[in-house]
Amino acid sequence: MECWAGIDVGSLTTEAVVIDADRRVVGSAIVPTGARSTRAIEEAMSRALALAAIPAKKIASIVSTGYGRGNVQGRMKDVTEITCHARGAHFLFPSTRFVVDVGGQDSKAIALDGGGRVTDFAMNDKCAAGTGRFLEVMARALEIELEDMGSLAVQSTKKLTISSMCTVFAESEVVSLLSRGESVPDIVAGLSRAISERIRSLAQRVGIGDEVTMTGGVAKNGAVVRALEKVCGKSFHIPPEPQIVGALGAALIAREMEV
Repeated sequence: MECWAGIDVGSLTTEAVVIDADRRVVGSAIVPTGARSTRAIEEAMSRALALAAIPAKKIASIVSTGYGRGNVQGRMKDVTEITCHARGAHFLFPSTRFVVDVGGQDSKAIALDGGGRVTDFAMNDKCAAGTGRFLEVMARALEIELEDMGSLAVQSTKKLTISSMCTVFAESEVVSLLSRGESVPDIVAGLSRAISERIRSLAQRVGIGDEVTMTGGVAKNGAVVRALEKVCGKSFHIPPEPQIVGALGAALIAREMEV
């Protein structure tokens, strides 16, 4: 069995996806990138191959993406994450015309045509506002687990406004809200609305399409997804594993280049 692989080397996590000739995902892995991306690349690929139950020699070709894509040895090609997320989202949801990708340290708004090709995009990679890193810092300030934010937000009974999206100032604001007795669920809901407004502003620079897919680790945060759907007035497609969509797109490109 011949297979193809895509590797997405992000700032916080590295993902690997292995697909077969029928474009089915037969193996995937998500590992922390850490200080040495080469080690993360090897570990992610090793885990994905183990799940696929195939040796490395069965991989016909590899396409890499992400900020560390140039560190993937043996790659056939490296492709931007914009293209790969668009390709992966379109494969999962063929009606997709717009992708919102919110990762650890950047966020992207991508418009695409009926064939999954990128027609326009906007990207925020200059600050942590509207990214997973922002949420991590806020969770630490609130002394809660990041994965608990979604369930906490639905318990909110009071609308709070977080006025700053600068991570440093927002953290101070959260601490002040706690000190005056505001509840954690109300603060989490306020943070979710704030980050959704930031992402919507980015999306509006491109023009939000009719069918939207959200990718990246923040798509696992139900509070942010619900807030973003509300401010955008749309229901989003959420992949079963939003973090591997870029690597999936890279694997699909690898297979297409070989055919």
